[in-house]
Amino acid sequence: MKVLVPIKRVIDANIKVRVNADQSGVELNNVKMAMNPFCEIAVEEAIRLREGGKAEEVIAVAVGPSQSQETLRTALAMGADRAILIETDPAPEPLGVAKLLKAITDKENPGLVILGKQAIDGDNNQTGQMLAALLNWSIGTFVSGLEVNDGSVRVTREVDGGLENIDLTPPCVITVDLRLNEPRYASLPNIMKAKKKPLETFSPDDLGVDVSPRIEVLKVIEPPARAAGVKVSSAEELVEKLRNEAKVI
Repeated sequence: MKVLVPIKRVIDANIKVRVNADQSGVELNNVKMAMNPFCEIAVEEAIRLREGGKAEEVIAVAVGPSQSQETLRTALAMGADRAILIETDPAPEPLGVAKLLKAITDKENPGLVILGKQAIDGDNNQTGQMLAALLNWSIGTFVSGLEVNDGSVRVTREVDGGLENIDLTPPCVITVDLRLNEPRYASLPNIMKAKKKPLETFSPDDLGVDVSPRIEVLKVIEPPARAAGVKVSSAEELVEKLRNEAKVI
């Protein structure tokens, strides 16, 4: 069974995000980029499935600018077998990404597609669900536990009331949550080996997919700065402020 793992290049999670001068988006020039943390978890889980004999091949795929090759090489260094880049700049909206991933899925015919539940830049949480709908596959979302057996996939989902176990029949789409695993670090020898692993490049036209935007971003602004807090001298004063100023009690 092949496992397809879509990944995304985003601003490093430890970097403070700034809006660019013309307020058309966030500043990306001279900013450290990295693999989306949820995508790292998806790559790690796919590699564990292969190491456990549940999968034969792990294919990482990215949609974005040419610099996304660096992110794909990171996935290869972690242990993915080969990579595919669908080069487009800027990155399409979630529906466009889902259509491109469907085209790659049709081409590669994997048994599982494992991806992060969301990217930390847009926080859309849409691509996995849209991909499953386009493929007409079953889907497990917000997965914190995954067990693959012959002919079935059991997922544990985190829901408001606790944990939910669902049995899926592959092929299926899995979107992963933070508590599924702890991603490994790529060792130096594996980073060197990753440079020799195959990486194919396609364009949306190669795949026959229209990724024209359907949403227009009018303006991006930073949230207002939080006002300074105040100290109170007694519980009575706190209650008075909560009742008369904050009006929450």
